[in-house]
Amino acid sequence: MANKQVISAKEAAALIPSGATIMIGGFLGCGQAHAIIDELIKSDKGDFTLIGNDMGREVGPGGEPYYGVAGLIHWRKVKRVIATHVGMSPEVGQQSMEGTLEVNLVPQGSLAEMIRAGGAGLGGVLTPVGVGTVVEESPLTDRKLSIDGRDYLLMKALKADVALLGGYKTDMAGNVWYKGTMRNFNVPMAGAAELVIVETEQLVNIGEIQPEDVMTMGILVDYIVEGGAAQ
Repeated sequence: MANKQVISAKEAAALIPSGATIMIGGFLGCGQAHAIIDELIKSDKGDFTLIGNDMGREVGPGGEPYYGVAGLIHWRKVKRVIATHVGMSPEVGQQSMEGTLEVNLVPQGSLAEMIRAGGAGLGGVLTPVGVGTVVEESPLTDRKLSIDGRDYLLMKALKADVALLGGYKTDMAGNVWYKGTMRNFNVPMAGAAELVIVETEQLVNIGEIQPEDVMTMGILVDYIVEGGAAQ
């Protein structure tokens, strides 16, 4: 099993072009690739489309401002957000009202399945969630269908140019184990992007993660960034 290339957070950010669609895993900053996000903030790149459960937190667990992906929002690096909840990052709403940020909200389970469908090569997902609500009007909703007398929404599959994963333990082959809620959206996102970079807190030798504990397979990972604090 070949080793993956280990690169710095700055080198990882250099691989991401302006205008890229980026999937960022985790939940309210937990399980996000913080070091890579910080390098993107410091770069001159922008116009990103972000896909994630949420857009981080205005204040982090240690009192730090703009925790996780919220920093990209604050420094106006983002043109579009596809998420399920943005209430912990108020600037998303502010920039949306200003007309400088497009925000598309979808139910959490629907978003997870739309990402999974993108990775599986499916065209979309049929779900009853959102029928009769504003979700029907979303640009991510293809149409409403009736099957056996019940209405469903056909939600479009989602893919990205880049997925940034925040792992707890990763071996040299790129196999990832997530701690607790770090797992979140990281797992389906790994299969739905052209370029996958995992930022890991611990880098270990092949064999130190038991096969049954692997949550993201190394075959899906392109690069590893060591030393991130993703929890």
